[in-house]
Amino acid sequence: MWYTVSVKRFISRMSWPVVILFCLTLGLAPFNPPHVIQKFQLLTEGFLIRPLDWFDLLLHSIPWVILILKAFFSIQRK
Repeated sequence: MWYTVSVKRFISRMSWPVVILFCLTLGLAPFNPPHVIQKFQLLTEGFLIRPLDWFDLLLHSIPWVILILKAFFSIQRK
């Protein structure tokens, strides 16, 4: 499928420092405690109800998903 190739190409072309900076800023903001951790706790406790909370979880999780995919693609290439 064409879109999986383009996503893989896009993520593979991103530099590691940019991905790490993306994770440290958007992925952890606000920093005390990290917002994504709070949202995962709400999810596991069953209190993630509002659509805004789901959007917030998605927004703060995207950098970590990109980091994991980039690591997977770079290991797969070797």
